[in-house]
Amino acid sequence: MKLSRRCFLSLVVGGAAGTALTPLPWKLQDDLSIWSQNWPWTPVPPDGEASYAASTCTLCPGGCGINVRKIDRRAVKIEGIEGHPINDGGICLLGLSGLQMLYGPTRVKTPLKRVGKRGEGHWEPISWEEAVKEVADKLGGIRGQGKPQSVACMSAGNNGTVAALLQRFLQAYGSPNFVDLPSTEDVNSAALKLTQGVQGTVGVDVENADFILSFGCAILDGYGSPVRMFRANSHWKEQGAQLVQIEPRLSNTAAKADQWVPIEPGMEADLALALAYVIIGKGLINKDFVNNQTEGFEAFARMVKEQYAPDAVAKRIGVEAQAIIDLAQRFARAKKPLALYGRGKGQVPGSLKEALAVYALNALVGNINQDGGVFGVPDKNYIQWPEVQTDDAAAAGLATPRLDGAGTADYPYARSLPNHLIKAVLDSPDKLQALLIAGANPCYTLPDAAGVREAVSKVPFVVSFSSFMDETTVLADLVLPNHIYLERLEDVPVTAGLVQSIVGLSQPVVEPQFDTRHLGDTIIAIARTMQGSVAEAMPWDDYETCLQGTLEDQWDALAEQGYLTLETQPEAVRFTFMDGTIGAAYLADAGSPEGDSGSFPMQLMPYDTIRLSSSRIGNPPFMTKTVPAAELEKNVGLVELNVQTADRMGLSQGQRVRLSTPRGEAVVRVHLSQGIAPDIVAMPRGLGHTAYDGYLAGKGVNINDLIGPVEDPASGMDSVYAIRAKLAKA
Repeated sequence: MKLSRRCFLSLVVGGAAGTALTPLPWKLQDDLSIWSQNWPWTPVPPDGEASYAASTCTLCPGGCGINVRKIDRRAVKIEGIEGHPINDGGICLLGLSGLQMLYGPTRVKTPLKRVGKRGEGHWEPISWEEAVKEVADKLGGIRGQGKPQSVACMSAGNNGTVAALLQRFLQAYGSPNFVDLPSTEDVNSAALKLTQGVQGTVGVDVENADFILSFGCAILDGYGSPVRMFRANSHWKEQGAQLVQIEPRLSNTAAKADQWVPIEPGMEADLALALAYVIIGKGLINKDFVNNQTEGFEAFARMVKEQYAPDAVAKRIGVEAQAIIDLAQRFARAKKPLALYGRGKGQVPGSLKEALAVYALNALVGNINQDGGVFGVPDKNYIQWPEVQTDDAAAAGLATPRLDGAGTADYPYARSLPNHLIKAVLDSPDKLQALLIAGANPCYTLPDAAGVREAVSKVPFVVSFSSFMDETTVLADLVLPNHIYLERLEDVPVTAGLVQSIVGLSQPVVEPQFDTRHLGDTIIAIARTMQGSVAEAMPWDDYETCLQGTLEDQWDALAEQGYLTLETQPEAVRFTFMDGTIGAAYLADAGSPEGDSGSFPMQLMPYDTIRLSSSRIGNPPFMTKTVPAAELEKNVGLVELNVQTADRMGLSQGQRVRLSTPRGEAVVRVHLSQGIAPDIVAMPRGLGHTAYDGYLAGKGVNINDLIGPVEDPASGMDSVYAIRAKLAKA
């Protein structure tokens, strides 16, 4: 039997939410049926003994506990672990598709060296010894020239022992340029430091809130830990809690919320401050909290009174003044109101002003470090390694400014600014001599993807540690492939909005399928080959020894249970309100969408969906099968367009049009919708891959080819939410 795409969709589209909450109830997923019916490149294992191996999923920040069913040595099914504190037996579409990454044809099977011109896809296999030596020799040569600061590492994140090893290697080598890809967590951390003085992450007690004010968070499309958010939404319905979704487009979350508040793109911060105006003006603040546990309230109150009266902001944000007043009163009078920040899945940092405004709402109602509220969760400080002993070359390199400017006087709360790094390379290519790419795919995931590709192409020596031949790896000079998450041991600190401080353990559930190596082992090997102080900074025999030694007496508990709940006591709350005087720099408006309205009369806005992986992980075939026809028709992507706008332009459902922005153009089809404002075009993230295989490449458009970064003047981070655009009949 062979399922057509339309037949498959009729079976699964209506059941996505249920699948996220239960251990794979679909008959279609039973045992091996999905493999044999749809993807012949996946061999069917013979009958054998069944067993289960526990691990942690690392495909998104959620950190779900997973059980992998095996027949003999072959993994055949992934499901959630019942009783796990994050997902309690549930699993999302991406998580259940993980085996297609393990056994799929797009894996890099051995170390590769580029032959011919960069980007042409010509490679020759080399041994691990040759690959490690070539990296060490090249980096050693750059260091010998007195330019260790011209080396950078771009990583998927900055948490856990693997990221710490990369940072330690750079420190011993002499480079300050460790850059991790951006997310909402960057702005959350900056806002937490500014308002509470806590160095850590923001936790949200969604399970106990009774009135949730979501500023564009894709609660049903991958925000935070996806399974946790699905469960929370079900719990809200059962308990009678209210969910209000604020965003320009009628998303899945907005459609299932108790109230949808359509708003002009980029106006979320102004709405939050207008709500604050009402709460203060009507005396609805939590007086005990505001009077005894905050600073700067009077100045903040004066600022919102002068600038954010509902009548003054209503027209520019697209929400009536009375609606603002009503919403503010309902929020403030709830028992456990919670305002959530983070547009979409949270993969774009966004505006610091918006984050501060949203957290000010929580402070006004006193819901900081309270059940159903917002928590400051201190950093997980279990990695306590000896200080790196730097030599003269490293000390000189570390004394130079970072290429991205993060942490400087201009951007003191930014830990890394990849948008600045890309610009620095484009402006002065000689500043970066070598780039190490670890677990990231910036040539696909960062706005202005064409510019990112150009910048990477200008770097003389690029090394990728990717498990897949993705859009960035195709531009590398050497590929030293990492094990994928089902083959490797690794700690997984979870930061996706959890109130608890949890560290999961990713464990190898199968033997490595190909000639790959753990990234931690590769970095240790490169350091040893370089010798001297760089080697001395890596005293471990291998990564496993490093991980076990790092966790010490906590290792046995982590290995047995699969996760640790670290004891972190929330610090005493002292909340500082930002205002138009002392906090003026942090309340600067985010930049406007790129382009002029005369040439580009519309706005193109990205959105996230649970059916598309839009970060470093490419969509597995199973997920691509679930993408609805409203987003992808055969290989052509669709854009959402208001019905009235389409009528005015003479466009109809499914019509091919040319979508143009200041950054590029693409041919797409029109999907008509009443759930989007006039003169706005919406397109999903996660399509338009040029790498991988025929199940993913060449399908739709990568919106990052059409949209560019917009710097937030308050933080330096990318706050892009839209770009000017136009449509024309193709």
